[in-house]
Amino acid sequence: MPHSFKARPTTDFAKENLFNVLSNYMDFQDGVTALDLFAGTGSISIELVSRGCDKVISIEQDRNHYAFINKIMHEVKAENWLTVKGDVFKYIKNGGKQFDFIFADPPYDLPGLASIPDLLFKNNLLKGDGLFVLEHGKTNHFENHPNFIERRAYGSVNFSFFQVREKAETPNE
Repeated sequence: MPHSFKARPTTDFAKENLFNVLSNYMDFQDGVTALDLFAGTGSISIELVSRGCDKVISIEQDRNHYAFINKIMHEVKAENWLTVKGDVFKYIKNGGKQFDFIFADPPYDLPGLASIPDLLFKNNLLKGDGLFVLEHGKTNHFENHPNFIERRAYGSVNFSFFQVREKAETPNE
């Protein structure tokens, strides 16, 4: 990664632990489609491609980061990897496509970070049996979110896991 980048890539330690946990949730070689939001350096995307995802879409707004991701994508000849230069929040609102796995690694101080889970579920981007993982700092807490299932912390890196939850039906009285 060029030294001029503003990105804070997920540490190798945290990434290794994340993918160990994810292996309990899904088999990436089983037709999985993935969305990497705030893709930064593309390190999560390349990990998803290397694990056999059918399709990986990376969303990155910064032109230098976007160009870097495209360079890596072409070097590894990943035909199942698409990069989109654009605003993540606009993509979420206009996405329309559903994914088996969504990963978001926004800047920890991003205004609106806490709204990302609500936006994803409101716009129906996650398949019914899919998994959404949000990387965030230690000051964010999502345990009370209705779709939250677990949180993992590796040093200063925190991952909150979410799944689509069926609304509880109220019994007839």
